[in-house]
Amino acid sequence: MRLRGMTWDHPRGYDPLAACSALWRERTGVGIEWQRRSLQDFESLPVAQLAASYDLIVIDHPHVGQITRQRCLAPLGTATDAARLQKEYVGASLASYLWQGSLWALPIDAAAQVQAWRPDRLAHPPADWQAMVELAAAGAVLCPLRPPHDLMALFTLCGLLGSPGRVDGPELLAPAAAGIAYELLRELTALLDPACLAMDPIAVLERLSEPQSACVCSPLVYGYVSYSRPRDSAPAGRAAIAFGDLLPIVPGAGPRGSALGGTGIAVSARSPHLQAAIEFAHWVAGAEAQRGPYVESGGQPASRAAWEDAAANAASLDFYRNTRATLESAWLRPRHAGYMRFQHAAGARLLAALESAEPARSAIAAINRLHHEARS
Repeated sequence: MRLRGMTWDHPRGYDPLAACSALWRERTGVGIEWQRRSLQDFESLPVAQLAASYDLIVIDHPHVGQITRQRCLAPLGTATDAARLQKEYVGASLASYLWQGSLWALPIDAAAQVQAWRPDRLAHPPADWQAMVELAAAGAVLCPLRPPHDLMALFTLCGLLGSPGRVDGPELLAPAAAGIAYELLRELTALLDPACLAMDPIAVLERLSEPQSACVCSPLVYGYVSYSRPRDSAPAGRAAIAFGDLLPIVPGAGPRGSALGGTGIAVSARSPHLQAAIEFAHWVAGAEAQRGPYVESGGQPASRAAWEDAAANAASLDFYRNTRATLESAWLRPRHAGYMRFQHAAGARLLAALESAEPARSAIAAINRLHHEARS
């Protein structure tokens, strides 16, 4: 038996699945052929389209409202199962795939926006937002602002200000707090290399890890453990990058409200090998695989056991230990059927606002209006 899988095109998205699939074939005789799509396609390509061609699909949790309506995925558990399994995963990783009483994917990768820096150039990351701004003014900061990452940065700043998005509220973003968050982001954008407006997290981390890069930190970037593993960075001549909890904006407040990322593994409802695909999904999302071949092959697991594993931390500049507080208090984005349409439109609208230094009031009003329209 041979299954077909689709994941995203980065070593973190492909290598651990390939390694786990090889081990699974040895155990069960079931082979899995994995194909890859770009990060941009991963964030936007309709899951229903992929479900027509693949047995296993790696997805992002904001798709769950749309895929539930389209009935293109097979449920992998119930709300009761989710309650039982919750303690096995970090943060809201598992809860992010629970929708209308069913689990539509199982978490295999956990991430949130955190801060990154070059430990060979900075003994410690910036202590606060103002210290980071001073580095930005000196040309030493990068931030991914290619949509939708500009929107994720705005979401995270709202959370750090104590006003995360209100998923079920009359407005997604509280105008006053979101206006402050927008001004912080606008100020930062004005200090950055304009190339950041077209960069995603991978592009930022690639440039940050260049040995002679003039940049030394990024305050709002999704964590990528791949860049913290010296043995993975060395062959390409790259410098290792350290990751840590978000910078405080409100004195004394914790690193709360980061826009949750990560991925889950889902099974197509149209798979001719449904049971075999479900069995692999449960195994690769389980603690045995997650803290073993998955993390050892460069993955960034969602399993609590893997995040607490001493060897996994030792091999990655304590990536998991140093970003755990941010991940545990991350904000779960809306997941209604129209959310992905909103995310695409709002990211583009925010980018235009940042480029033109549009006033906060009209920019935030436009984003709230787009969200209201997407829910209608």
